[in-house]
Amino acid sequence: MSARDEILGRLRKATADVTSPVGDRGEVPFIAVESPGVEATLELFAENVADYRATVVRCDEAGVAGEVAAALARAHAHSVVVPDGLEAAWIAPLQDSGVRIVSDEALTAAQLDEVDAVVTAASVGIATTGTIVLDHTPDQGRRLLTLVPDQHVCVVRADQVVHDVPHAVALLDPQRALTWISGPSATSDIELNRVEGVHGPRTLDVIIVG
Repeated sequence: MSARDEILGRLRKATADVTSPVGDRGEVPFIAVESPGVEATLELFAENVADYRATVVRCDEAGVAGEVAAALARAHAHSVVVPDGLEAAWIAPLQDSGVRIVSDEALTAAQLDEVDAVVTAASVGIATTGTIVLDHTPDQGRRLLTLVPDQHVCVVRADQVVHDVPHAVALLDPQRALTWISGPSATSDIELNRVEGVHGPRTLDVIIVG
């Protein structure tokens, strides 16, 4: 008997008494915890995102542009790249603020490295983990846009926030490239000294709308 057969045999034995029905499409069932309510889920999301040393603010639709400008000002960003499908009203005031708006015209990594920040929308927010998922539709742009600039300002609508990972996975298209973001890019050396910005943005600002 191979090691693989032995492991699979143990798994079959351990799950022999599992009687959960398989879903209509044959998928493996999952256990999702019901949300305690919309407002509680949003508060949990904001709290857990902030735990990752991200800056989190909440506003209504009319306040998004002001919060985007404020986030860029806090990081002293002088240039920002925006996906082609981003809501134009969110960045319109920047044109009079001195911040240079850069369109993504197949910019290379080296060109993006010269840009201070990126502003995007999001696909899903996960409350229990404080995670934001991008599926790179036009309002989020290419993966490269959110991996190279030093600051990422991400706008998440309240109705995009779900309670836990199983709920998020159920909403996502597995055929699309997905980027899961839990705070600014960070790593630690052998002495557990935290270093931010090594593998992606050093600064994450999350604007929750609604």
